[in-house]
Parts: sequence; structure tokens; C-alpha cells
Amino acid sequence: MKFIRASIPDVIICEPNVFGDDRGYFVETFRQDKLEEFLGFNIDFCQDNESKSSFGVLRGLHYQLPPYAQTKLVRVISGTVLDIAVDIRKGSSTFGKHVAVELTGENKRQVLVPRGFAHGFVVLSEEATFAYKVDNYYSPECDRGIAFDDKSLNIDWKLPLNEMKLSPKDTKQPLFKDAQYFEDLVSLYE
Repeated sequence: MKFIRASIPDVIICEPNVFGDDRGYFVETFRQDKLEEFLGFNIDFCQDNESKSSFGVLRGLHYQLPPYAQTKLVRVISGTVLDIAVDIRKGSSTFGKHVAVELTGENKRQVLVPRGFAHGFVVLSEEATFAYKVDNYYSPECDRGIAFDDKSLNIDWKLPLNEMKLSPKDTKQPLFKDAQYFEDLVSLYE
């Protein structure tokens, strides 16, 4: 597996080796030892989640506050999504900036979205199956979000608003300026 630092270095793009022939393919989707060797610290995923969504479904921007903050390792099993990670670490030099990565069932790329980032994705194919690991359990009390269409974030979701499908929850998220940020988590590596 190859690990690449994104434009915000704490966001990691993971590119697994895919071995294929006329029978199909084999891919190792997760190796904790290799990831920890690259990161330089331990990470303990405790829960796997999966969702299936149709074209235009946008989920996000979501995050959890401490003590239930989460690191996510996200991937697409089938279909295509545009995956977004927004830095919400108040002291960070990339505060308010984002990383956008296209994830597909074909490219098998994954994104490690660390604690201190809001996360979301939009489905660009007819449908997509999205899977992710988290290193902390879901906590309704710590669950937060940011408006996906906040102009200050300057996110190009690659779809016009009238083609997007959102949950009632995601239509009512606060603007970035009104969100709760991570105050004491500047970098994973400090």
C-alpha cells in the first residue's frame, strides 16, 4: 500500500495494490501495521460502517467533538463519490481549508480523515456503496456538522444544488463561522 500526504498533510490518501486477472481482483484494503508505521503512532479502529446511496446524495459535513472525536478511514466499494475533509482545528495553518478526493470502486483509493476534520461526500455515479472505519464510537451528544454549501469553505461539490439530495439534518447545519471547532488539536504529529 502506498500512502500520500494530501494538500493538508494530516489527511492521508491510501492507494492499495490491486492484483487482477481475468477471474477478477484481490486487494488488501487495510494493514494496521503499515498504516501505523507511516503515521508514527498507533490507531485502533473499533467500528466499521457502510452506506449505500443514489446519485446526488450528499452526506456531511459531519464530525464528533471530544471525547468522542473520530479518525475515519473511508473508501468506496462500488460507484464514485467526491470525498471532502475540512480542517476545523482552530490553531492549524490550514484551518477552514479542505481536501477533495474522488474515490471509486475502480481506483480503490482510501482517505484517512483525522480527528479535527469535518467530513462529507457526494455520490457522482448512479449509486455508490461507501465504507469506513472509525476509531471511536458514535455519540449523539458529540455529533456536530457544518453547512455543506457554506460559501466561505469554497467547496466545489461537482454537482448543481438542484441535483443534490440531503437529509433534513444536513439542510440545517450551522455555517462554518458558527460551528464548534477543535481548540487543542493542531496536528496529529505534534
